[in-house]
Amino acid sequence: MKNLNIVLLEPEIAPNVGNIARTCACTGANLHLIDPLGFEINDKHLKRAGLDYWGYLGVKRYKNIEEFYEETKGGNYFYFTTKAPKGYTEAEYPDNCYLIFGKESAGIPESILRQNLDKCVRIPMIPNLRSLNLSNSVAIAAYEVLRQHNFDMLEDKGKLFEEYIELADKGLLYRD
Repeated sequence: MKNLNIVLLEPEIAPNVGNIARTCACTGANLHLIDPLGFEINDKHLKRAGLDYWGYLGVKRYKNIEEFYEETKGGNYFYFTTKAPKGYTEAEYPDNCYLIFGKESAGIPESILRQNLDKCVRIPMIPNLRSLNLSNSVAIAAYEVLRQHNFDMLEDKGKLFEEYIELADKGLLYRD
């Protein structure tokens, strides 16, 4: 996957955005922030949650959703909402897709959802609960897209795995 884009429409909680920034850095995703934000971009909670990962990701900020659409023409947009009839694993995510998430208190405005019904997806959950945490939802969605693209460009084996193979090859571990 060459381009995965996470879009936050009017996010309100700095630590969520910090956690999302960290997820973007670890997955190679770009982060798009659409104003108004519910915090200052230099908020200490934002920086603490993102740790030292801010230098590893591309961040773009837009003054409104119209500017976002104008600057990302031709993108493949997917709208994550509890109101969608289709599950997020039912969608096929092409390269250069934009996963759009609404603000924590209200989600994506229904006017936007109604114009994009075929691109609205939901993460299943128990009925009668409002929603998952925004940063958790972003992580679930991002990794589904990456899974569909075989985790291209991501390291999929840790050092412990390499040591196991080395020991097995020396006959020091049973391996079938």
